[in-house]
Amino acid sequence: MIRKQILEILEEVCPGVDIESQTALFDDGIIASFDVIHIMSELMDLFNIEIDADDIEPENINSLDALVNLVESRLS
Repeated sequence: MIRKQILEILEEVCPGVDIESQTALFDDGIIASFDVIHIMSELMDLFNIEIDADDIEPENINSLDALVNLVESRLS
């Protein structure tokens, strides 16, 4: 369920991109800094979690799996 919800957010930000096969969304410029802010805001609202500025690192935002792991770590 979490994965599907995050995928929907990413597909909204990056229409036409095969999100599930991407491993460098930020590093390859598929998502920009402004997109990251939007994605983090959506995740915090949707899952009622806090994401610190220190967490906004490429390894946490470069892929769907990385974002799922970030959210799951905040939920536990």
